[in-house]
Amino acid sequence: MTAFAIPSSAPPALRALAADFAAGRKAALARAVSIVEDHRPGHELLLAACHPLLGRARRIGITGPPGAGKSTLTNLLAEAYLAEGMRVGVVAVDPTSPFTGGALLGDRVRMERVALHENVFIRSMATRGSLGGLAATTREVCDVLDAFGIDRILVETVGVGQSELDIARLADTSVVVLVPESGDSIQTLKAGVMEIADLFVVNKADRPGADRLRNDIELMLGLRSGATMKNVPAHHGVDLKRVNPARVAREEAARDDADRWTPSVLRTVGSTGEGIPELLAALERHFGYLERSGALQERRRARLRERVMAMVEGRVRRRLWSDAATLEWLEGRLPALERGETTPLAEADALLVRSVAAGTLTGNPR
Repeated sequence: MTAFAIPSSAPPALRALAADFAAGRKAALARAVSIVEDHRPGHELLLAACHPLLGRARRIGITGPPGAGKSTLTNLLAEAYLAEGMRVGVVAVDPTSPFTGGALLGDRVRMERVALHENVFIRSMATRGSLGGLAATTREVCDVLDAFGIDRILVETVGVGQSELDIARLADTSVVVLVPESGDSIQTLKAGVMEIADLFVVNKADRPGADRLRNDIELMLGLRSGATMKNVPAHHGVDLKRVNPARVAREEAARDDADRWTPSVLRTVGSTGEGIPELLAALERHFGYLERSGALQERRRARLRERVMAMVEGRVRRRLWSDAATLEWLEGRLPALERGETTPLAEADALLVRSVAAGTLTGNPR
């Protein structure tokens, strides 16, 4: 097994932390997460040491609108995995406090039943202005948990809308949690967050309207997949009233031999734990499908590709806009832009050419 290795040239405190981390001490995990989350000195060395150890944990994203009961379901899933002897990591992304800039910690308070278990690690993270439902360093924190030997990483997002889809790029399985009151909002949600779900959960299913919401979701899935008319003969005698897209979607979701994944729509009642065994089974089925179909490797490879691209974009941005000569050049071009003698697109191209020639983007300015 690959060891968690920090270069011998690293500061002694960082090497000591790495030794404690490799020994499985939770205090070292907490310190490593803080260093990575805040990009403190040494965070790049820690992430480099984590990288060869990645891929053992299953990453499960829990998302949905505010008030859907995401924290309750996350708590119940954590309890179930702990009962099976697994080590569980919970990353709860909370809205940023407008006063302190930190997380409001509401999710962590609601997970008090598992918070003190020796095999669980809970981290609340503030969004700090990120708009994708996650914090800027959530992926990196998950890498640290994975390298530590966590078996299941549960990532709960803030309440999401159409554009907050980062969880699909992070998780192996994305669970979208809805409640009966979400029925009227499906039309607005389906263009975004509804399309990322590997599993749907209708929580608080003891409320009126739960069955209707489940049917509406399955109807949407049936229509979206095109499976409704797949086996219908093409002649005028077909009774279209007998073709039920919701039923087709439900049957497709129940198949273990399907060549593509159709999300199941599950009912849960967080206050009683009803439906949690079925949700656990569905999560296992989905991961089995990912491994069997090769989609797991594709998702994780895409995750690595996006990480590299994001890091390149971030470094290029920092190098460009922290270079005084570049900013001075841009200021000098603004009068011509105001007079309409040039365009923003032309100046952007000129800035890139100038920056490459000057070595700004390579980090070796002449």
